[in-house]
Amino acid sequence: MSAHRIFDNAPIGSIVAWSDGTPRPPTRFTKKLAAWQTSNSRGRLIRKQGERGVGNISLSASFTLHEADFGAGGVTAIRVHRTFSLDSKLDFTVVERPAIGSVGVFDRADDGAELVYLATNEADATEWLTRHGYPNAVREEVTADEVGADTIEGRTEA
Repeated sequence: MSAHRIFDNAPIGSIVAWSDGTPRPPTRFTKKLAAWQTSNSRGRLIRKQGERGVGNISLSASFTLHEADFGAGGVTAIRVHRTFSLDSKLDFTVVERPAIGSVGVFDRADDGAELVYLATNEADATEWLTRHGYPNAVREEVTADEVGADTIEGRTEA
């Protein structure tokens, strides 16, 4: 599906895969595999931003996926995010939607808010927030209305 359909229909917290349609190279070709993975991977949808202007520059609408965390000893040193414009030629697929009743923890309340944690329930969200420094965090429960966009791929899920 197109980037437009992900932006319009996929709920925040969904796992989204993207692909350029090329076949995966054999593992022994490490450089080719690394290059292939830049255009063929998956991540959690953490932000959607509408079209906006910065000075005289107009930026198109986009969405951001959290692809990976790197670190050691329980400390995240690098967080990998990928932002895709709605003009992207890649093919996107919603792999998994957030469970109804789960709670999204966002870093702030405005339009540019970013999902920082997807908790299984309200108690999990509260416990996570006591251990992490987000003083302006906002919690939002995932509802059936948000997850119910299963028709975007012309199917219904059980």
